[in-house]
Amino acid sequence: MKPVGAITRGTTNPNRLRRVDNFVAYRCGGLLRAAADPLVIDLGYGATPVTAVELRGRLATAVRADVAVVGLEIDPVRVAAARPYADPPRLEFRRGGFELAGLRPVVVRAFNVLRQYAEDEVVAAWRQMTATGAVLVEGTCDELGRIATWTVVEHGEPRTLTLSARLSDLDHPATFAERLPKALIHHNVAGEPIHELLHAVGRAWESEATPFGPRQRWLATCRRLRDEGHPLVDGPARWGRGELTVSWPGRAQE
Repeated sequence: MKPVGAITRGTTNPNRLRRVDNFVAYRCGGLLRAAADPLVIDLGYGATPVTAVELRGRLATAVRADVAVVGLEIDPVRVAAARPYADPPRLEFRRGGFELAGLRPVVVRAFNVLRQYAEDEVVAAWRQMTATGAVLVEGTCDELGRIATWTVVEHGEPRTLTLSARLSDLDHPATFAERLPKALIHHNVAGEPIHELLHAVGRAWESEATPFGPRQRWLATCRRLRDEGHPLVDGPARWGRGELTVSWPGRAQE
């Protein structure tokens, strides 16, 4: 099966995807526990396999010991370099792209991949990666994983957007604008839902200055947003991790 997609830059770092890994365990843990074949794909793991190795370890600890992770890369050189780190059948590396190498995973994680594509290619990629029923967690983060955003996509449609930060490093929620998923980043302009959301988060943050530190300020920010009627779909347990998840703040996909 010919891989679908293009070779991306491949930048990666240890622990870069810790935040989204923990979210996958939380959001998709029930699906993986119930699955006869608890397979997760790490699509586009990059120049080194470290994020796939970490994903397998975190899910094995938090969800179930027999979860399997397959790292997919289009670049055959990267696949060959990763294979010494494989631990089959629970951790493997193969050549593949949006067609998922013919596999039928429960979950696909695709991080810092679609950011390097054109916006008009995103929806087709979402649909292809979820065509067999997989839940897709797709997003982007900074080089050290301190600021990240991601969407959960089901059946080709985005359901939620999550903003996640290492709160001790968060100066202002405006920082999230630089790391929005490709489907949103060019829509952060007046009149668009994502612009209104980020403006509301920033306004709430500015209103909730406190001497008790960034975690308490973030919790107060999230409570204010909830009280103002914004479509939050999580609660204090996730807020305390520096996360905020809302219904997808975008227009219907064509």
